[in-house]
Amino acid sequence: MGTLVNYATERGVALLTLTDPPVNSYTHEMFKELDACILEARFDDDVHVVVVTGHGDRYFCAGENIHMLREADESFKYYFCLHANETLLRLENTPKLTVAAINGQCVGGGFEVALACDLRIAREGPLHVGLPDVSLGVLPGTGGTQRLTRLVGKGRALELMVEGQTLPVEQALVLGLVHKVWTAETHEAFVTSVIAYAHEFCPPGRASLAVGHIKRAVQSGAEMGLEQGIAFERELQQRLFESHDAKEGLAAFTQKRKPSFRGR
Repeated sequence: MGTLVNYATERGVALLTLTDPPVNSYTHEMFKELDACILEARFDDDVHVVVVTGHGDRYFCAGENIHMLREADESFKYYFCLHANETLLRLENTPKLTVAAINGQCVGGGFEVALACDLRIAREGPLHVGLPDVSLGVLPGTGGTQRLTRLVGKGRALELMVEGQTLPVEQALVLGLVHKVWTAETHEAFVTSVIAYAHEFCPPGRASLAVGHIKRAVQSGAEMGLEQGIAFERELQQRLFESHDAKEGLAAFTQKRKPSFRGR
């Protein structure tokens, strides 16, 4: 679909690869391509999980392209940040599971991309994640201050950001910044493992529609009061009750057989 974000699909999984070596830093052009790829995956009924990774084995993404920001005027910078925020919100709000396959260094805006994904899996090795933007005299401006705070709490998020800390992936795992750390001999083997994991959330073995609705309940409900969140959950549940997959799941349970889901 473009030259900066490679888009490929494989048996229900869309793989989006940020491709601007050597560090895969993003520009406005990359985010326009990323936005288009997210929409492509969203509208494709055969896609159930979206995996985001970086090209090569050194960097997932190093964040914003500093040369682009240095040369741009303030108006461009504002609208660039606005569009970047809108793109990651689109990724976060898409009712399909999203997985960040952190193949290399993942700092600044790159970690903000990963934070917008539902699950984060990092490759074992000398990799770091974090939001060191304060060292540039700016704040994490692509949702980082908000998503990190919601993830680890106000006190820990403040500490990490004002100190500009970047953490080894093993420490990030302990703090809950990443969900899993996997050993892999090569970059290709790591991405293959993540795609295989993503396939576990696809039909016929898993009810991907239910997975997507769980995501919506968590992402949107977390911003509501308890009563409103429960009401939202109830409406999503009713939609699932009306689906083929819920009927199939209940029938399979009573018939003591393995269900065959369709994702609808």
